[in-house]
Amino acid sequence: MGDTGETRWLDVIAIGRSSVDLYGQQIGSRLEDIASFAKSVGGCPANIAIGTARLGLRSALVTRVGAEQMGSFIREQLAREGVETRGVVTDPQRLTALVLLAVEADHTSPMIFYREDCADMALSEEDIAPDFIASARALVVTGTHFSRPNTGAAQWKAIRAAKEAGTRVVLDVDYRPNLWGLAGHAEGFARYVKSDRVSAELRPVLSECDLVVGTEEEILIASGAEDLLAALRAIRAVSAATIVLKRGPMGCIVYDGPISDRLEDGILGQGFPIEVYNVLGAGDAFMSGLLRGWLGGESWSTAATWANACGAFAVSRLLCSPEIPTFPELQHFLRHGSPHRALRRDADLNHIHWATTRRPQSESILALACDHRAQIEALADRLGVPRQRIDRFKALAVEAAARVAGGREGYGVLIDGTYGTEAFAKVPRNFWIGRPVEKPGSRPLAFDGMTDLGSHLRAWPVNHAVKCLCFYHPDDPAELRGQQEQTLLQLHEATRSAGLELMVEIIAAKAGPLGDDTVASAIRRLYALGIRPDLWKLEANQGPAAWRAIDEAILANDPYCRGVLLLGLEAPEAELMQSFRQASLSRLVRGFAVGRTIFAEAAENWLAGRIGDEDAVAEMAARFGRLVEGWQALRHEQAA
Repeated sequence: MGDTGETRWLDVIAIGRSSVDLYGQQIGSRLEDIASFAKSVGGCPANIAIGTARLGLRSALVTRVGAEQMGSFIREQLAREGVETRGVVTDPQRLTALVLLAVEADHTSPMIFYREDCADMALSEEDIAPDFIASARALVVTGTHFSRPNTGAAQWKAIRAAKEAGTRVVLDVDYRPNLWGLAGHAEGFARYVKSDRVSAELRPVLSECDLVVGTEEEILIASGAEDLLAALRAIRAVSAATIVLKRGPMGCIVYDGPISDRLEDGILGQGFPIEVYNVLGAGDAFMSGLLRGWLGGESWSTAATWANACGAFAVSRLLCSPEIPTFPELQHFLRHGSPHRALRRDADLNHIHWATTRRPQSESILALACDHRAQIEALADRLGVPRQRIDRFKALAVEAAARVAGGREGYGVLIDGTYGTEAFAKVPRNFWIGRPVEKPGSRPLAFDGMTDLGSHLRAWPVNHAVKCLCFYHPDDPAELRGQQEQTLLQLHEATRSAGLELMVEIIAAKAGPLGDDTVASAIRRLYALGIRPDLWKLEANQGPAAWRAIDEAILANDPYCRGVLLLGLEAPEAELMQSFRQASLSRLVRGFAVGRTIFAEAAENWLAGRIGDEDAVAEMAARFGRLVEGWQALRHEQAA
């Protein structure tokens, strides 16, 4: 399908449900026995908007959300995913819809819809802007929003606007009997209840469509017929739309012409035999892949293959929208397949998925590192100052960093949880935040007071990155090296499980001689073990040859790595700037996270009572500001 006009700045607009899904994290459990839930955006149209955006389409959602935190979560997550949100209306009178779900067995997922007078079901004709609908190449309307007069009228207005503008109309039948009032609250997973009323609402839509997509049950309910062939023929009698029949593990069949006497006489896409882990969300992932192929001008066979592949990803993972693949992930799977029937166990696919869906981040990070514990404790003890005072000093360090940033993007702090309670509350919202987990000075590496690292990390905010310092040298004794590597592997697994980014800090110079290939060799070794940090934090005092080797080691093993931050090791400012000059030639160095060079003098004077809060902040801001200016001058010099 080619573009329908140069003025169309969107590829697809989806209309209808948006909710917050609360997925039970105990697999194989009844909802009654679930102890914890994972939160994500849900609802068929919202999932499709996110899925198509991940696959490279310019997508938008038209819906309503409540004027509360769950509504804000949906709006913010859509924006993070690249979904246009101008069609998302905030409803001050109603709450955002919620859905509670569990995976009790591979084909049994009990769910409870909390949708009584919810925001998305209050969508009205006033929420539909014809010019906005006309800006898209395709409009996706969904079955559930024909279940009430107001939402049906809104979708009909959008359809009329689309037809007038030449925008293609797509119907995702999206049949949930429960949402039509045809099943009880406990029957949220019910797939089919025959209803003349539902068929009467959906049947007129068919003639307006260019594409109709549904499962076997949904094709039956849309047509009102008793068997599939009769249902397909009934749709074809009133509509020239391409019909896509979803058949679960059997893939799909595309009918773009007359309906024959054999159900299989259509266009088939390649199927993917995988383990079925959770069927919820599979149809939305399927539709996302189908639209990516269709709107991208691919053949129906290719579009169906992409749809089947996206559906395979969804059924092999737990959640709905968070599990839909990105286009790089989809293409990797289509090229290389997977040795695992359970795709969630494929480390390469999981890494691509993680790296291409993690939260956006500034291209540069200039951070004040004040995560030091042992050094500041020793200073406080020497000065006879209660260690509790350290909390206040770290809050002042954050104030200094915020003063230099002045509201701009690209700044951050490293703050520990031991003395960072007051400091965390003062971190600007747009700052990058890193938190250490290592026991200070430990070699072999040990975690600081965390006997169960995974449980500990699950209490962290999702925007806090895990930072781990390891004194690691490739020439370490085999036993020591192996012990540290196993600890880093445990950390890598725990951070991914908790959905947190990881920065690994390697200091090799204190563990052995530092040559041009020392750090690069350490990086290659950790990659070979399957450790793929989002960021590296490395010593700045290395020459051009060493930085070339580091670049090559990272790019060869993980092209998705966010890059490298430089550490300071308490070097004087002039010496540090010279190291910055050498490191700035690297393609991957994004900035620095420097601490004692900035705060050491202020910490001693403030803890000793020789200066007050404002003088301490001003001193740290001046030092941090000089490093920032020096770094930015180097970057401007290189760009000239």
